[in-house]
Amino acid sequence: MKNKTQKIVLSSLLAALICVATMIIKIQTFKGYINLGDCVVLLSGWILSPMYAFLTAGVGSLLADIFSGYVIYAPVTFLIKGFMALICCYGLKLFKKKPFVSRITSGILAEIVMVGGYYIFEGFMYGFIASAVNIPLNAIQGIVGIILGIMLVKIFKKSDIVN
Repeated sequence: MKNKTQKIVLSSLLAALICVATMIIKIQTFKGYINLGDCVVLLSGWILSPMYAFLTAGVGSLLADIFSGYVIYAPVTFLIKGFMALICCYGLKLFKKKPFVSRITSGILAEIVMVGGYYIFEGFMYGFIASAVNIPLNAIQGIVGIILGIMLVKIFKKSDIVN
């Protein structure tokens, strides 16, 4: 990215894309839903700087929760999705010479944070046994998010959206 305005515009577009991807395809679960927003959350972490990645992922996901009627989840979602993007951002820096390996590794770590974060949050809300029902469903969302996120990075790079 060349300047601050471009970073803000790209971050805003990605936040909107996260919101839309989260809201468009929803598969209802115990007290939440599976969605495609994670692929854009991971993408944000892989192409933006840490602060922009955290805010982009957090705000886009928070807005999706608010617009979908899951207001109680919104603050926790902001933190979980923001930290997911940070993990991707720093994970990519850790293995600079092997970007594909770093995306897979950081994506897996980020999705573990998502699954664990929602398990703990829902555990306090509904009980830990009840919240365990969503672990496999959140894991499926995570796997799909990693696969689609890696595909999106390739598309963004080929389209010269990012360097």
